[in-house]
Amino acid sequence: MILQGLQALTPDIPVLSEEDPQPWEERQHWQRYWLVDPLDGTKEFIKRNGEFTVNIALIENGKAVLGVVYAPVLNVMYSAAEGKAWKEECGVRKQIQVRDARPPLVVISRSHADNELQEYLHQLGEQSDDVDRFLAEVLPGSRRAGAVVSPLWATNVWDTAAGHAVAAAAGAHVHDWQGKPLDYTPRESFLNPGFRVSLY
Repeated sequence: MILQGLQALTPDIPVLSEEDPQPWEERQHWQRYWLVDPLDGTKEFIKRNGEFTVNIALIENGKAVLGVVYAPVLNVMYSAAEGKAWKEECGVRKQIQVRDARPPLVVISRSHADNELQEYLHQLGEQSDDVDRFLAEVLPGSRRAGAVVSPLWATNVWDTAAGHAVAAAAGAHVHDWQGKPLDYTPRESFLNPGFRVSLY
């Protein structure tokens, strides 16, 4: 339904989805495309805890310029366009932006917390918090101001682009471990490099 809707709305913009990934030969020259994950958080969906999302992003020249992250069971939607970010909950919409937090806080997903991650957090020497909502992992500042998100597990481009658009519009920085902005220029692999979302 999402793919058909986007194709009807913008027939000239191709759609890349986790459910229907096009071959590299077809997408290697894309400058502008939709990036869709119709079910992000499969473990959460299976657990029936409501902590899964529908993610839609518009990519232009490698950048996530528009994004929507919708948690249907929680009735919460985050969106970003034209450099502004919003949270809509139960029909009430408000603009959001990240704020600095003291002491710094690392936000992690309870579905991905393993010994390797705990060791990394120990080395980092910062307070960590096992959050009770998947959205807090994706969107710094949504529940805990100034959160730093540092996923050490593998993610694909459709997992992150919509949240990246919202986080960036809210004032966060999304960089790989070398300090370069996370990039969505089409490439053969769908895997992201290691990255972090932070205020700095």
